[in-house]
Amino acid sequence: MTRLKTLDLLSGARAATGTAVVIDVFRAFTLAPLAMSRGLSRLYLARSPDQALALKRRHPGWLLAGELEGRPVPGFDYPNSPAAVRDADLQGKTLVLRTSSGVQGLLAAEGADDVVAASFANAGAVVRYLADRAPDQVCWVCMGWSGREITYDDRACAEYLAAGLQGRFPDFEPIRRRLRSDPSGAKFFDPRQPWFPAEDFDLCVRPSWLDVVPRLDRDSDPPRLVPAEPAESRG
Repeated sequence: MTRLKTLDLLSGARAATGTAVVIDVFRAFTLAPLAMSRGLSRLYLARSPDQALALKRRHPGWLLAGELEGRPVPGFDYPNSPAAVRDADLQGKTLVLRTSSGVQGLLAAEGADDVVAASFANAGAVVRYLADRAPDQVCWVCMGWSGREITYDDRACAEYLAAGLQGRFPDFEPIRRRLRSDPSGAKFFDPRQPWFPAEDFDLCVRPSWLDVVPRLDRDSDPPRLVPAEPAESRG
């Protein structure tokens, strides 16, 4: 039977073993599977805005997406916004993603054998992936705000994924309502923070609408996310 463990923040990512499921609901791991579903050729990961911009200088055709403390980064093509990439022409393109939470968690999970990116948006696909492979250990790594502050959204997603892996996803509506009022979700409705558009909230709290499981490829330079092979649901 698979052992489940919940870890938090960058320290949790560093401590993860077995299969690390790195969770970033708002917004990186809604953006990543969405971009991959749009025909993206490659999705590289950058630790810092400077590294991403340096890659862009070497490869002018590459696109950059991400944020710094939640805000758009000057010189990037897209913010860390699923809504911004949803209708973008990404077919055959290369995207470099830099975020303060999710990307840092993926790169920090060096002790894990397998590392995947999860959110509510690809919850069903992640559960099928795990059920198909039945690893001995799964660590839910909740990245929170900037990898340093625990937030409800990622913890709730870990509980939701665990319930799904054990046989049944819970009713999502109570989770949605709490996310709307919790600070992690309420910022998307704060006119003082226009870099958090309300449309992103809607995309991030729509469960299982993306069928892509981004999996970390450490052998790539720089590291990249690749779509996991389709997983068949057991039984």
